[in-house]
Amino acid sequence: MQTDIDPRNLIGRKAFDRNGTKIGTIDEVYLDDATGVPEWAAIRTGLFSRDAFVPLEPSELVEGTLHVPFDRALIRDAPDFGVGRHLSPEQELQLYHHYGLDVASPPTVPDHDFGKLAGSEES
Repeated sequence: MQTDIDPRNLIGRKAFDRNGTKIGTIDEVYLDDATGVPEWAAIRTGLFSRDAFVPLEPSELVEGTLHVPFDRALIRDAPDFGVGRHLSPEQELQLYHHYGLDVASPPTVPDHDFGKLAGSEES
């Protein structure tokens, strides 16, 4: 998705699935903690239903509407974490797996001695 779009301009826009079926209206946009780039949209899927999180990266903004490249059923079955709260890294990982998106795992730190403890003396 275009990264130069102000996330506040996404709120209130309609969202559609890969088949052009209306999913709902964007309630909130979640930014990546490290980069500040819009990463997830919470879409209200109906008047009395919950919000569903969708990834913004493979989605496209076309003529003022968000087009998400997933089926409506998959979107509605996404894990429900509630809106208005921060998404933890574990919750984001669950969402990425739900949508079948590959995510890079964090780099592993080599397991070796980084030096002596302060104040310890070598014999």
